[in-house]
Amino acid sequence: MMKFIAFGSGSSGNCYCLLTENDGLMIDAGVGTRSLKKFFNEYGIPMTAIRNILLTHDHADHVKSVGSLSHDLCLPVYSTRKVHQGVRNNYCVRHKVEQKHIRYVEKNVPLTLGDFVITPFAVPHDSSDNVGYMIEHEGVKFCLVTDVGHVTEEIKGFIREANYLVLEANYDAEMLQGGTYPQHLKVRISSENGHLSNYDCGMTLAENATPLLRHVWLCHLSEENNHPELARITVEQVLRQHGIIAGKDILLDILKRKSPSGFYELL
Repeated sequence: MMKFIAFGSGSSGNCYCLLTENDGLMIDAGVGTRSLKKFFNEYGIPMTAIRNILLTHDHADHVKSVGSLSHDLCLPVYSTRKVHQGVRNNYCVRHKVEQKHIRYVEKNVPLTLGDFVITPFAVPHDSSDNVGYMIEHEGVKFCLVTDVGHVTEEIKGFIREANYLVLEANYDAEMLQGGTYPQHLKVRISSENGHLSNYDCGMTLAENATPLLRHVWLCHLSEENNHPELARITVEQVLRQHGIIAGKDILLDILKRKSPSGFYELL
């Protein structure tokens, strides 16, 4: 059995963990090391339970602590060559990942890390590179797609295979357009290499959810241009219009921006 916990999901910092009885995998390390150590202690997880780190992309809210964690815990860090180069060039990452800890992944090439079989795939975003991950353990498939400007056919294919899915619902379109952000930032966020809106998240689920999909978590909500209940209501309405009832056909939860989600068991 896998367990899933998020320690932060948003522009302040992103970090997700999957744990089995004997192994642990961290996806992104954008939450501060002090906070992570505190959270791990509160949930009774030894930091040594984490054996490997995966990175989606090189923006600071996903990687700012990766060098420190990798050094302190002697952990390999896996991502594409372009993401690793982006991390090296990112001034927000004060402690760089040491060469001995750098490992490379290739899109659509599965790799086995301990208890997990991991398949990276391309996700469009305005970073050096960006990948989502399909992670399998004992036949259970967990998929994570964040910071996604638009949902490609390839991404849809992975969603259709998933039992559990973390998917971005970054902004409400009306809040973004009516908000205080400068126009160039509004254009960037809503572009095909920006972020996914609540409505587009809902449509992605409505069009690609299969009976295999048991639980969805909405991630990376904007603090300025979204609200957890608004994201939930929007996605639930879109699903309902397509004959899918959240809470009955699919469990739906919102990941918190700055605090842990608590454990979820992935059966």
